[in-house]
Amino acid sequence: MDQHKIDFAKSFSFPSECHDGTAGRFTTSAWEQRSAGNASLRSDDWILIGDSFEPDWHRLSPWSRSPAKRFFDCACVLLAIPLLVPLLLLIASAVFLTSRGPILFLQERVGRCGQIFKIIKFRTMEHLLDAKHHPITTTDNQRFTSIGPCLRRWKLDELPQVINVLLGHMSMIGPRPKLPEHVISVLLCRPGITGMATIIFASEEATLARIPKDRLKAYYHSFVLPMKQQLDADYMARATFVSDLQILVKSVLRRWCGVAFDNLVIASTFANRSDGSSVKRPSVDGMP
Repeated sequence: MDQHKIDFAKSFSFPSECHDGTAGRFTTSAWEQRSAGNASLRSDDWILIGDSFEPDWHRLSPWSRSPAKRFFDCACVLLAIPLLVPLLLLIASAVFLTSRGPILFLQERVGRCGQIFKIIKFRTMEHLLDAKHHPITTTDNQRFTSIGPCLRRWKLDELPQVINVLLGHMSMIGPRPKLPEHVISVLLCRPGITGMATIIFASEEATLARIPKDRLKAYYHSFVLPMKQQLDADYMARATFVSDLQILVKSVLRRWCGVAFDNLVIASTFANRSDGSSVKRPSVDGMP
């Protein structure tokens, strides 16, 4: 288990909607066992990692927890199949022809109620058998393939996740599923292909590239993760069919809300907070 998780792990209680509806607590040892593949998260095994704030994930809107949202997800994928299949085949061919290694990239992510699943992406980095990629991706700390940056810029590497949606691992709209070492709270909803934080942090990799390498991990854990978490929690608490549709359209048309968090402001904010203190809770007033 990552040392950062151990250092900052602390247990907490909140109403659970994952299993029997009872409140639970999740301990560091339980998460270590789950991360090692030894157990499944139970309603008495919740965790909060981080020293910032606790989002009200139990405040899911009626739409966010309704069967209609699941129907919406599957309908979006099935209706888009005539367009998706040719595009997926084209991208798969490009990945195959421009680099050695598998076409798809599979990685363990944490989904609803702490369930681990394999997220599916088009591979955008060189296939390394004897080395691990950096867990925090920037535009200059990874060995990208020749078409990798383009795929990531246009979010085309995420398209295979429609399979995760059909399998029930993910939703079209929701918080992005995190790596186990980046989890700071348990999701009570399915993670999404896109969402509020995805739109706000669309240029995240370019922003993170401006952060000094010795401060990158601290910045990511003290600012980026809590900010994303709060943006998504606030959105999911008031999400509706219309707002999900708006997020989806914005994502397809690449209408990112980068003005909400200007890159230079974010970088300078961290540079001026060398004491490592936490940032203010973000507001998403005016967002869909």
